[in-house]
Amino acid sequence: MAESVIKVEKISKSFGPVRAVQELSFSVLPAACFGFLGPNGAGKTTMMKMIYGKNTCDRGCRGVMDIFGFDPRSDELAIKNLSGVVPQEDNLDEELNVIQNLMIFARFYNLPGPVARRRITELLEFLELSEKTRSKIRELSGGMKRRLVIARALLNEPRLLILDEPTTGLDPQVRHLIWDKLRHLKRQGTTILLTTHYMEEAFQICDELIIMDKGQAILQGNPRQLLRDNIEPYVLEIMDGQSIDGLVSGDLLDSVRADISHEVSRLYSSQIDDLRRVAAALHSDNYVIRQSNLEDVFLKATGRSLNAAQ
Repeated sequence: MAESVIKVEKISKSFGPVRAVQELSFSVLPAACFGFLGPNGAGKTTMMKMIYGKNTCDRGCRGVMDIFGFDPRSDELAIKNLSGVVPQEDNLDEELNVIQNLMIFARFYNLPGPVARRRITELLEFLELSEKTRSKIRELSGGMKRRLVIARALLNEPRLLILDEPTTGLDPQVRHLIWDKLRHLKRQGTTILLTTHYMEEAFQICDELIIMDKGQAILQGNPRQLLRDNIEPYVLEIMDGQSIDGLVSGDLLDSVRADISHEVSRLYSSQIDDLRRVAAALHSDNYVIRQSNLEDVFLKATGRSLNAAQ
């Protein structure tokens, strides 16, 4: 079995009275995608920044951080040299064109001109931006800018790719394109760290993840295993605050679990036919029967939505 390339044990980070990360521990295998899933403010970005040395853990913290054999508290530059980072915001130079943005960044890695140009050509083709080589940044769509930031992060052929909410605000077509590219990078041997609040994104590309809330790890494991172990496979979602009084009774009491909120009621069960019986008794067709997902797991664990306001 492969040895972990990232090991984090009991790491904490506070900002004044706010404990952004609390005693977090995890490990990452080579060529795997490890995800941090949770609402805004859960501590995902803070943990990510500690990995590549932009943030430091709390003074006096005796936890362990081993990133490809380096400790970010003392070897920040070494970790940056082997990493590529995609921040939340697209911090491209709006006054320059696509290739100029990449050439400037290539100099930070001391890439010789011919090597940089070859690498840029390969990456623009890989991320389907070849036709935009001479375009100014302000002429690009949001999805193109995001793909360009990913290309920039791959210039130094990093062993570790760090992505902070890489597809937020993008349309589904672009999101799926980026997922396909990340899968390809994993097959090539790149290790990926990803923060997201999209359940489907985590499910699609993460080999393992931590579901976080208020700086703490709520659940951790393979996405599919988390679903199998922590939630019923089917859910009836009833919208517009419809009452379910009297609908779950008798023999259904033992097979259906209810999660009621003001606007949406969710009924969970291992038997889809039981949910169909409940749906047939509703006085409206404003409902859906679906398979459960990671947000349902999060709701069960915390009692609130991944998209809840902080």
